[in-house]
Amino acid sequence: MTSGPKAWLRRHPLAADALLAVGLVGAEIVFTFLTPRDYWPPHLMAALAWSPVCAAPVALRRVAPWPAVAAAVATLALPVLLDLAPAAQGLTFLVLTYTVAATRPLRTAVAAALALWLPAAVVNAVAPPDGMMEGVSFAYLVVNSLLTGAVSYSVGRAVHGRRAATEALRERARAAEENQRSLAEQAVADERRRIARELHDVVAHHVSVMGVLATGARRVLPKDPDSADEAIATIEATSRATLRELRRLLDVLRTDAEPAADLAPQPGLAGIEALVDQVREAGLPVTLRVEGTPGALEEGVALTLYRIAQEALTNALKHAGTATAEVRLTFDEGAVGVEVADTGRGPGPGGDRIGHGLVGMRERVALYGGVLRTGARPGGGFRVSARIPVDGRGAVAA
Repeated sequence: MTSGPKAWLRRHPLAADALLAVGLVGAEIVFTFLTPRDYWPPHLMAALAWSPVCAAPVALRRVAPWPAVAAAVATLALPVLLDLAPAAQGLTFLVLTYTVAATRPLRTAVAAALALWLPAAVVNAVAPPDGMMEGVSFAYLVVNSLLTGAVSYSVGRAVHGRRAATEALRERARAAEENQRSLAEQAVADERRRIARELHDVVAHHVSVMGVLATGARRVLPKDPDSADEAIATIEATSRATLRELRRLLDVLRTDAEPAADLAPQPGLAGIEALVDQVREAGLPVTLRVEGTPGALEEGVALTLYRIAQEALTNALKHAGTATAEVRLTFDEGAVGVEVADTGRGPGPGGDRIGHGLVGMRERVALYGGVLRTGARPGGGFRVSARIPVDGRGAVAA
């Protein structure tokens, strides 16, 4: 936070305006005594004594403008009743008119200016200052008061307009900066997608080459082991290059808010049993049931099954309350399925208990052409069920 006298005055407007009022009184005293004695008004000391009273409304000009205007108009009783006209009174009217015009809407500014200067014009015409307005016509006094008020009002409105224009420019600059930042982020995202597509083509080419070389090596291995060994060496080098490109691809797709890619092995079906044990230790009784004979699965399919079980058990642990849960894995010809069911409270009315996790589940299952079903169980509780087709190509042992 900025420190110093200026910053302190900005944070304390009442104190700053009180100092301004003191300054007006001081200015009147200085200018009075700098004026030749022959031009001093009569009752000088009485006028100087009343000067702080006439300047006091300035202290309220920002925190309470209308009470300040009313107090300033009330000081017009001095020239009428006591035949006194402190110079601070006129300065106060100028400052208040300028302040309201510079800081308030148009209607408020006009109303304040009229409330100040119409009574002042009348008082100046009816009870002019002693010895200084002799021989001056009524019209001159009225016009002089109104012109003085109009000048201070015009200066205030000009400042108000300049401030509004500056604020509008600042807002436009902020919006332009945000738009520029958004465009830059969009450009970065588009460039990352373009690079990712190019790297995908490179990886796909390397994988295709490895497949062709592996097929050729398998066929020539009995007849020409040296050629097969050369092909396998090429596959080895190509696989390492492919892995490097995959890592680059992950770095390209990773956003600034995401952590760096984790190169540790991803969990699969073997991790579901450990997951069940962890949830059981956390307080939710869980059983694991396997139907059918586990066959070869793609690693991505196995990871999808694990993530579905993980998300469903986590939500059951959080929301099911006192309940039990069951994880059921089913293997049959051409498909694999996972079902997580609990006997808890079920989803709340009007809400999806699994929230954003449902989106991730659907995306993972849809990636492999599967079907995801979620919802309340007829007997109470919640169930998440997914079934994914199995493609034997590229599969590994479950």
